[in-house]
Amino acid sequence: MAKKVMVIGGGIAGIQASLDLADMGISVDLVEKEPCIGGRMAQLDKTFPTNDCSICILSPKLSDASRHPNITIHTLSQVKNLEKKDGHFLVTIDQKARFVSLDECINCGLCLEVCPSKSKDKFDMELRKRTAIYPFFLQGVPAVMVIDKEKCINLRYFKKNPEGEKNPCGKCVEVCSKKAIDFKDKDREFTIETGSVIISTGFDQYDPTGQGMLGYGKFKNIVTGLEYERMICASGPSKGVVERPSDKKHPKKIAFVQCVGSRDVRHNPYCSAVCCTYGTKAAILSYEHDNEVESTIFYIDLRAGGKGFQKYIERAKSDYNVTYNKGAVSKIHIDSDQNPILSYEDIETGVIKEKTFDLVVLNSTMVPSEGSDKLAEILGVEINQYDFIKTDQFSPIQTNVDGIYVCGCSRGPTDIPTSVTEASGAAAKAAEYLSSTEGV
Repeated sequence: MAKKVMVIGGGIAGIQASLDLADMGISVDLVEKEPCIGGRMAQLDKTFPTNDCSICILSPKLSDASRHPNITIHTLSQVKNLEKKDGHFLVTIDQKARFVSLDECINCGLCLEVCPSKSKDKFDMELRKRTAIYPFFLQGVPAVMVIDKEKCINLRYFKKNPEGEKNPCGKCVEVCSKKAIDFKDKDREFTIETGSVIISTGFDQYDPTGQGMLGYGKFKNIVTGLEYERMICASGPSKGVVERPSDKKHPKKIAFVQCVGSRDVRHNPYCSAVCCTYGTKAAILSYEHDNEVESTIFYIDLRAGGKGFQKYIERAKSDYNVTYNKGAVSKIHIDSDQNPILSYEDIETGVIKEKTFDLVVLNSTMVPSEGSDKLAEILGVEINQYDFIKTDQFSPIQTNVDGIYVCGCSRGPTDIPTSVTEASGAAAKAAEYLSSTEGV
């Protein structure tokens, strides 16, 4: 058997693990369920505590992964089955149709100008609309369009008429000189033989919809952390101009509410570890965008355990007009101008207070990515009480299955530097396992 590792999940951790393995001369199959690799890091504006541009750090790694001769990227793909045999694995992959040729599309964008169908953009947290044929994000790899079969007029027609020849729309076909559009493209299933597996499926943001006391989904000027991330990003829907959803005015008083959906026995009792610093970053960036902005962070406990994190918080207080209020927010309602009014406890005085803001950002907890429980069942790996991948207490990247390793937020909430470090560790363990397996 050839030296080969499968990495499941194409975020920053999966990309780093793939590059490390590929540089060792090991072939890598990088499996990603979205149309492009990049993961959550691609959605971020900056990274803490340095405030470096997120995509500026990520893009070179995307390029390196796409060009490395030892890495094969499988997008729109998910693991359907796994069998372990003689120390190696047979993995069945289910790959969705892209309807655009990876070899022919040159990402010119002409199809975007003529496509009449619109839908909410998942990458931009549904804050703007995209066409049915679209790039997942601007710097995405592979740099190829994809068609949403549920929104495309032609594909909806072919779904009802499998043998039909009619093109009820076909405008993208007309402008594509490379003939890259293929409405007859099909989903496919294939099997890969691999010596080891690394899980790097990342995280999802806890959805506070239905948490009526905090008003998300009910009041327009209450957004989640990732929505605010896209709002403040230069490549986002408002091109980095922060606007209130209700009236497009620039907010001057912003509240950041921590521990939404976490440290709560009704939802997720664990701490997300990085949210205090994440909220601090958002407040700092708000001030950098507009020096008139006053930010207040409502927290239960400040947990800033990473290198330079505590200094980052102190700098936010002294240089960026950020105020920290120790005390949980119990309720949010609005006034006649759609301004959110927070009811919160002031721990220092023991008094319940109210304060009005222009905009509220709910920093929701990190939860396991959608489908990670099903993936764990397929792979035969255990999950912990919070539904993250369970690891050995003395080896935080080792699962209960020999040859299967985990890194980043798949095993629990963590920051980018730690995810990258764990990715390199998982790559090293996978390489070690390959060298110890008979026939490798």
